[in-house]
Order: sequence, then C-alpha cells, then structure tokens
Amino acid sequence: MTLRFERDPAVDAALKDGVLRLWADVSNAGGAVGFVPPVTPEEIRPSLVSHLVAMAEGRTRLVVGYDAGGEVAATAFVTYNTHRLMTHWVWLYTVMVHPSHQGKGYGRDLMAAVEREVRGFGGIDAIRLTCRGGTGADTFYAACGYKEVGRVPAAIRVAEGDERDDIIMLLPLN
Repeated sequence: MTLRFERDPAVDAALKDGVLRLWADVSNAGGAVGFVPPVTPEEIRPSLVSHLVAMAEGRTRLVVGYDAGGEVAATAFVTYNTHRLMTHWVWLYTVMVHPSHQGKGYGRDLMAAVEREVRGFGGIDAIRLTCRGGTGADTFYAACGYKEVGRVPAAIRVAEGDERDDIIMLLPLN
C-alpha cells in the first residue's frame, strides 16, 4: 500500500478535520510539529487556520498524502518566501506522517512528492526547513538529501530545562 499525494486539494470540512486529527495524533505521539503533548485538535485549530489563510492568499501550498481509505495520512506545507531577494527558495513547514503509518517509507514518499511539486513551481532553487534537535528529524531529512546549513543552540524550549537546537536544513534543487 502507498499514499496518494495531491497538491492544493480543495479545502473542505473533511480536509480540515483530517489535518487537525493528523496534527494532534502526531503531536501526541511526540512529533515535533509545533506543540507538545497533550494537545487537542481545538488547540491546534488556530495554527491550521493561519496555514489556510496563507493558502487562500496564494502564499502557501499544501501537499497531502491520503491513505487507501482516503484519510489524511501525511502533510507538508510549502510557503513562498516573500523577501524580494529570497524568492528563489521556499520554506517547508508542518511535515507530518500519521504515527500508524510510520516505518512504511511514507515520510520519504512525502518528501519526494514535495520535491517534485516544488520543482514544478518554476524559479525555485531550494527548499529550506527547520527541525527540532534531539528528535532524529535532522537525520531523516539528511537521508532525503537535505544538508544542515545552520543551528541555533537551545532555541526551542519544549519544557523548563528541556531546550533543543533549531536546525536549519536546505535541499538545493539545481
């Protein structure tokens, strides 16, 4: 079984609910996607709304992976850089694969789908992302071809006394 990927799907209640469930499940399983457990979909909703507003304004694109049952199983948000001297690269945010699908290669499939889609945008030379140190995400992204290009020590405070590096990674497309 594999995921079916779609770029910029229609934003309807099913998509919103699916992304909220995915985001909560990933967060509550310890995923580093902006929240610490426990978190509810309602607590995540304002962050999703921000992404959806950016999509409606044409600043952000969404790549969704659907499982065999048609459920949202993976996401990645691609945001255009608005600085006039940096429009040749994009940011990658909220990269998630549902915990029940981890270990099946779907993360690599998602990253490959994102790369394909971004290459199709035209005029984009690189994809940039940040990830939380101490999670192994940097090792995963490196295996997908991303290179560490910077690190801010202790920039992310997960809890009092638990500070993690903010790791900046880049995938050149040329």
